[in-house]
Amino acid sequence: MSVPTGIGKLDRARITALLRGTQYTVSVNEAAKILQLPNAQVAKLLARWSDKGWFARIKRGLYVAIPLESATSDISLEDPFIIAEKIYGPCYIGGWSAAEYWGLTEQIFRTVVVFTVQKQYNQHPDIKGTKFLLSKIPETFLFGLKSIWRGQIKVFISDPSRLIIDILNIPKLGGGIRSAADIFVSYLNSEYKDIKLLAEYAEKFNNGAIYKRLGFLLEKFVPEEKELMALCNDKLSSGNAKLDPQIECNHLITRWRLWVPENWKK
Repeated sequence: MSVPTGIGKLDRARITALLRGTQYTVSVNEAAKILQLPNAQVAKLLARWSDKGWFARIKRGLYVAIPLESATSDISLEDPFIIAEKIYGPCYIGGWSAAEYWGLTEQIFRTVVVFTVQKQYNQHPDIKGTKFLLSKIPETFLFGLKSIWRGQIKVFISDPSRLIIDILNIPKLGGGIRSAADIFVSYLNSEYKDIKLLAEYAEKFNNGAIYKRLGFLLEKFVPEEKELMALCNDKLSSGNAKLDPQIECNHLITRWRLWVPENWKK
C-alpha cells in the first residue's frame, strides 16, 4: 500500500496525455504510441509511476490510473467488466454475473464469471480485490451475446437465453443448481423468455446433459411448456447425467435419465 507522491512537471504532462488518450486502462503499447517513446522506456515509466502511487498494475504491462481523490493505491476495480474485456478478451460476462445484470437473481455474488477463449492457468484470479471465475470456451461458442457500453468501451454479456443454457451446461456457474433453477424460473416469468431461442442455443451445444436438466426443470416448475419438454425428451442421449455434478445425487429420475438429490425427487 502506498500514498501517491509528488511528481515532476514532465511526468505530470505525460500522465495527463495518457489519461486523455486511453480508456480506463493503460497498456505499455498504448502509452508508447501516445508518448512517442520506446516501449522499454515507457515500461519503466509506468512501473515508476505505479511505485509512486499514480497507477496500479493489474497485470504485466497493463495499468489503471489511481483516482486523484484516493488516499492510497490499494484500490478496488471501478468496473470489473472492462478489466475482463481488456485481459481475457475475446470473452463475455456470463453465469450469475449476467443473471445479476439482467435482474434474474436477487442474490449478491462477489465474483465475476467470465467465459473466455484464452487458456488460463489460474481460473480464480484476484485482481485488486476483485475475484473472477474463468471458464474456457472454443471461439465457436461466442454466440448469443449482447454488447453493452461501459463508458466508451464495448463489453459482451450473454443474453438471457444463452445465460440459461450456460448454467444448465455448468450449474456451478449459476451458483449451484438451486440458484440456477431460481434464475431459470425468473427467466420464464420475465420479458426475456424465448422458448424458441432457448431450444436453438441448446442445439448448438450438442450436450445431452443440458436436455436432461432442462426437461426435468421444465416438468418440475412449468409443466405447461409441453412442446419444449417434448423436444428435450426427443434429444435424450444414452447414459445418465447428474442434475448438479458438484453435489450428491443419489436418486435416478429414469424418464429424464438424470440423477438428482433426494430432496429433488418429488
